[in-house]
Amino acid sequence: MNRKVLILLLLNFSFLLSGCHQQDQIAEAASPQYVYIENKGSDTIVNLALAWAEEYQKLHPEVRLSVTGGGTGTGIAALINGTVDIANASRRIKQEELDAARQNGIDPIEFVIARDAIAIIINPNNPIEKLTLQQISDIYSGKINNWLELGWEDRPIVRLSRETNSGTHTYFLEHVLRLGQPDNKTLFSPDTLLLPSSEGITVEVRQNPNAIGYDGLGYVTEDVKMVAVAEDTRSDYILPSAESVNSGRYPIARDLYMYTAGRPEGEVKEYLDWILSTEAQQIVKDLGFVPLIRHQP
Repeated sequence: MNRKVLILLLLNFSFLLSGCHQQDQIAEAASPQYVYIENKGSDTIVNLALAWAEEYQKLHPEVRLSVTGGGTGTGIAALINGTVDIANASRRIKQEELDAARQNGIDPIEFVIARDAIAIIINPNNPIEKLTLQQISDIYSGKINNWLELGWEDRPIVRLSRETNSGTHTYFLEHVLRLGQPDNKTLFSPDTLLLPSSEGITVEVRQNPNAIGYDGLGYVTEDVKMVAVAEDTRSDYILPSAESVNSGRYPIARDLYMYTAGRPEGEVKEYLDWILSTEAQQIVKDLGFVPLIRHQP
């Protein structure tokens, strides 16, 4: 091969490389640049978080939101480990979780993003209409084991609960089973059936006339029956609703939370600001949860 031919071949090869590089640059510039937000945790919140994510991505197509459940404990553990942008929680973060996060150099910041009632649900064939917190505690601790003790037929009570990793389980244990008393050590009856999802409790109550369960208000369907609840025998019996939660009359109500690792910035902050907007809080109402009356700044 003579010198001229070799030079021409080298020039052609250089031109091809240059053209490929330019095409790569053009393709890279033309491809969308997404911002990814990882959101994990509470199964109570997961459907709401999915609805928020879907709507927000319509408004901001440059943002990609990954939403998964697994329970409040799973979300907070991911926050502590630095593997999630936003942790969803149906209870407040515990002191030992705060300590573990800070040991990892993470300062969890709390946002109240909605409110919820925990509804006590039974089968529609069960004639019981109302229960006190003490009666519910006695049912779940095993002191009351038969519906006859509450005025119905001689039927064994089938107790249904969320699994221990659930924030709803923890809240129910502390505020209902233990009646909000810090020194109370009451535990769930050993024969309580632990189910992995809110939907699972609703399905079982619908199918089993002897069952009793508890669920976030947003998961209660028309084919189960909600029980009115009173603080004690001297108090009014109240059914859960947005109005009874916001008025403070329903006794088993709670805030729902999102946590970030330090003060949120950039797209995460913009997303949280949007969640607290009137538009996003309407989605809370549409899904059966309780929207915030006064949004955080």
